[in-house]
Amino acid sequence: MLKDRGIAFKLILLCCAGCALIFLVVFGYSYRFSRAIIEKDTRQRAEGLALNAVYRIETILNSVENVPEGIASVLENCSLNRAEMLRLLRASVADNPEIYGAILAFEPYGLDRRTRTFAPYFFRHDGGIKATDPSSPAHVEWDWYQVPKRSNQPGWSEPYFDTGFGGTVMSTYSVPLYRTAKGRRSFRGVVTADISLERLSDIVASIRVLRTGYGILLSKKGTVVTHPDKGLIMKGTVFDLARERNDPRLAELGRRMVAGGSGFAPFPVLAAGKTSWVYYAPVPSSGWSLAVIFPEEELAEDVVSLHRAVIFLGCAGILLLCLTVALIARSITGPLRDMAAAAGAIAAGNLDVELPPARSRDEVGRLTTAFHGMKTELRGYIAKVAAAAAERQRMESELGIARDIQMQILPRVLPPLPPRERYDLQAVIEPAREVGGDFYDYFPLDHDRLCFVIADVSGKGVPAALFMAVSMTLLKAAAREGLAPDRVLAKVNEELSRDNEVNMFVTVICGILDTADGTVVFANAGHNPPLVVRSSGGTALVKTDNGLALGVLEDAPYRCESLRLEAGDSIFLYTDGVTEAMNPAEELFGDQRLQEALESLAGKSPGEIASAVLQEVRDFAAGAPQSDDITILAVRFRGAVPPAN
Repeated sequence: MLKDRGIAFKLILLCCAGCALIFLVVFGYSYRFSRAIIEKDTRQRAEGLALNAVYRIETILNSVENVPEGIASVLENCSLNRAEMLRLLRASVADNPEIYGAILAFEPYGLDRRTRTFAPYFFRHDGGIKATDPSSPAHVEWDWYQVPKRSNQPGWSEPYFDTGFGGTVMSTYSVPLYRTAKGRRSFRGVVTADISLERLSDIVASIRVLRTGYGILLSKKGTVVTHPDKGLIMKGTVFDLARERNDPRLAELGRRMVAGGSGFAPFPVLAAGKTSWVYYAPVPSSGWSLAVIFPEEELAEDVVSLHRAVIFLGCAGILLLCLTVALIARSITGPLRDMAAAAGAIAAGNLDVELPPARSRDEVGRLTTAFHGMKTELRGYIAKVAAAAAERQRMESELGIARDIQMQILPRVLPPLPPRERYDLQAVIEPAREVGGDFYDYFPLDHDRLCFVIADVSGKGVPAALFMAVSMTLLKAAAREGLAPDRVLAKVNEELSRDNEVNMFVTVICGILDTADGTVVFANAGHNPPLVVRSSGGTALVKTDNGLALGVLEDAPYRCESLRLEAGDSIFLYTDGVTEAMNPAEELFGDQRLQEALESLAGKSPGEIASAVLQEVRDFAAGAPQSDDITILAVRFRGAVPPAN
């Protein structure tokens, strides 16, 4: 029977298979080579489109920047009256079609002593130029005014949706204006120019790569400014989307873009369903970033179209050869055709396809048996991969929950304290506008001893807050081990210094009050020295042996010191937000004013001391913006209480 024939009888079939194999190898090489060329060309095209769009955007932004800079130069070097200023501002808007509006905002009484506010705004409206009342209140608290005032540098604002006049997404370029009198240069106001981002959106929207490639524009904080999906524009940052989708790749790409980087990268697309690539480049003037995104699947469309003809011709040739040998090898080609069909289904992911049975014991039969085993092994391997993916997703979810729990460890309720008849205690913290790193803590070590801590973390924002939480937790844990303050600081410093790649540090005073006799044992890690307010009158600055701040050097030494509080004496601790508070004249509150304020508070309770000092700082600042957190901790020793008979 045919199934018992040897391999020699089937050589004709092997010739056909050999031809098919050669064709597949040549086709595969040709496909990969062609695809590589198309990918290279597409990337170069995307890079060219992105850089061209960046150039066009830069041209627009530079032309807009020149207007307020020119106005500021004229006002600083020429003496113009009010009418001339208005004409200059109006003409600047009218003559520059890229500008939506411009404002000239002076400091209160910055125009002259009779005019409290002068902030005229000219903007485009219904084909003409419209102006607001120049005597209306100046928006001196807005970012476009405050940022150049504080930084003394011109710059672009974050994009925002203007609900007042434009009803569109806008960005403002602000230039600080100065007056020079008697050799002193002082801030006078701000000149701005607004640009509607619809013009930039048109430039970005004109980017086309392949069939569905598109461009997006991110602000310097990662806000989506332009995108084909209108629902994503100005609805949040790329980092918000990354957190929402738990996608660290998108967050890392966003960080590289807002940092001013450029290059190619796989893109976790905002519109799901397509694997894409992105070329991104910075817009230097504004600090924004432009990205060109194109789907990976469209790269191969031209290659596929080209090779369909090749496949057709190759298949036709093989079919012709097969027809030639069909009369001789019909019984052999049948099983091979069935195997080829089943193999194609398996390659497409259908592992439930029925493989033909092994009808013979020759090479074809053994091949069929091997395919049966391969299908079984492949099904098991895919099941293992799916299980591993599910486990990986579970671990990522648990890590997210762990991060949420970590944020909840900050103390919210004060712990129980030693007998209150022995001492009084008051702590006050007044944070600045942005998240800071000041903290304080106090907790009992035993029936007589009270541990208190005040600290100031370097830097601002979320990193400082996280470093604060870690520092606070380590300090409390070390103190509750019964260690002396110097050993507490040394232990916490060792933990914080180890692998401190962010180079953050924290200044700390850790003290222990023995409420039985008024002895205070403390150690200082680079913090402001405390003061003692005597009940008999007078204030003394406690000279301490300042060690290094925690987190700077792993083996830094610290020293325990002590002082004795008499009945009614208070120890006053604070952060540098108190002494470095500034008034509008940019003068510091300073150590001298602090000591003078405490001189009059002898015999007062800690609550009265803290409130009075805080009010002194506020009065001195006279409304000037608070530049740092203000933290105060005051502890008064009432006196030892004799034991009950």
